[in-house]
Amino acid sequence: MELDGKEKLAVKELGNAVNTAIEQSLVVSEAIDQIRRMGFEPNLNLKLEIGLQELEEEFVEPQEEIELDFTDEDLKTLRRMKIKVED
Repeated sequence: MELDGKEKLAVKELGNAVNTAIEQSLVVSEAIDQIRRMGFEPNLNLKLEIGLQELEEEFVEPQEEIELDFTDEDLKTLRRMKIKVED
């Protein structure tokens, strides 16, 4: 799908918003500080992929649950960020 300038800007703004939310998160900041107090400098790399799908004429909430497959490394990273994943 080709994005026009307005759509590209909207996606970029979303990415910036997510980055800002992480940077300003007290939970993330406290977790980083805790690691620093232990004598380590954390190096956190997150990969954000934003995919767009055109909506049909009327948006309908999905009726089925979405199942996500996390790797052990994904779960480890989420736990470090104090993000709980429900089974």
